[in-house]
Amino acid sequence: MPTPSLSRARRHGAALAVAGLLATATAAAGPATPATAAPAPPRPDCSAAHRIEQKLDGGTTWRMCWRYDTDSGLVLDKVTYQPKSASAPIRVLTSAKLAQIHVPYDDGNAEYDDLTGAGFGWGLQNLKPAECPGGTLTSVKVPEVGKVNGLCTTTRARGHAYRMANDEGTKVWQSQGKDLLVYTVNKVAWYEYITEWRFSSDGTIAANVGATGSLSPFDYNATDGRGWPIGAGSRAYATSHAHNVFWRLDFGLDGSVRDRIEQYDSKVTAPGPQGGGPTVKTTRTPVTRELAGDAKNMRWWRVVSANGKNKDGHARSYEIVPGPSNTHAGRGFTRHDIYFTQSRACEQFASNNILPCGTNAPDSVDKWVDGETLTDPAVWVNIGFHHIARDEDQQPMPVHWQGFQLAPRDVTAMNPLTPADLAGQNGAPNQGS
Repeated sequence: MPTPSLSRARRHGAALAVAGLLATATAAAGPATPATAAPAPPRPDCSAAHRIEQKLDGGTTWRMCWRYDTDSGLVLDKVTYQPKSASAPIRVLTSAKLAQIHVPYDDGNAEYDDLTGAGFGWGLQNLKPAECPGGTLTSVKVPEVGKVNGLCTTTRARGHAYRMANDEGTKVWQSQGKDLLVYTVNKVAWYEYITEWRFSSDGTIAANVGATGSLSPFDYNATDGRGWPIGAGSRAYATSHAHNVFWRLDFGLDGSVRDRIEQYDSKVTAPGPQGGGPTVKTTRTPVTRELAGDAKNMRWWRVVSANGKNKDGHARSYEIVPGPSNTHAGRGFTRHDIYFTQSRACEQFASNNILPCGTNAPDSVDKWVDGETLTDPAVWVNIGFHHIARDEDQQPMPVHWQGFQLAPRDVTAMNPLTPADLAGQNGAPNQGS
């Protein structure tokens, strides 16, 4: 088992803007204007070198700014979404980034905070053109390292965006979706982390981290039942460990920081003695104070715009959709799936927060949840993976992914990709289409 000084050297860094990326498309415009909305956010006010702009099939345009931080790695700012029906961009995220990769080993002999304690930001990797198919590789200036061709922006097919056939079988409406992908690769010791942001033409955002590279050669010593045999026979045991990945999101829907948080829970009741089917009741709970939340069956959260509405008069929102996760109970900050805290400039990392928040200030997200009223909420998502190695993890290790989605809920009045001949069916679909 390696010591932290041997395997991962702690290095502190500051946020630095770096050179970058040319816009890849022009803005889309549509004839319609939302019925009620906040003032339209302007085009991202970063320079062209820091701007990402992509128009996707179906007319959707995504715009954002990017920068590089020597602790967080890739940071996306001022993310806007403009479906073909909107005459102006809709602000979704003020800022989005990784907030920690916490790696505790099952035997208790090693525990790492890969972002703030292991040099994550300095490990940005040079990408080859083949790793960014059909896209653009951008040079990133990393302090003490130099220029690294480390940022890829490209598009990638994702299969059906929708499909609908009429009852007569005489017509099929279908579309093949395409996503904008923005990603980097950072090497920490033997692991390599792919930080991927995926923006879809229907307004969905997906955040994923893929772990690949190699199992630590120093960890082939788990003979106490806390590992898995790797290689011939049962001599070398790779120690099991966890990857607890955190993201930090500042939404700012429609350009305002005063978003609202809501939690929804559904309860299923079995049929009564008089027959009939089971019933389901869904309740809404406003989250007005800081919260450490736990994912449960039929529970979900959404972030609601303070003042923006779609053409139907419904408040715009984004639903948080966690992916598969194994919650790690070993630390307070890893025990919950989601946190809502009052946004503070010094609270940026879910654990081992290296920024100065004052004398004796706590340094993990769980301790920032103290009942304060939410007027400018920061959202923290925790997705855990318990890595019990297998023979197939060598050599190299296949990518294993952790992540979540942000799904638009009432951002537009209809599917933003609705074909023109179905646009009149809002709230009144034809029988048989």
